[in-house]
Amino acid sequence: MKWIYWSRLYDSKFQAGCLVQRMEHDSWVFGVDVPQEIEVFRSRKGKYGVRYLP
Repeated sequence: MKWIYWSRLYDSKFQAGCLVQRMEHDSWVFGVDVPQEIEVFRSRKGKYGVRYLP
């Protein structure tokens, strides 16, 4: 399987981590399937993003 990248990059790791928590929480609340793995990564330009495996 291939990574799916979130369309936005963030200035801090904290902001990207908040998105990860929201993705996990929303899937739990709304009954949507949780991605296999969600992680925060750092781009070449120093910003942070979120990617996940469906």
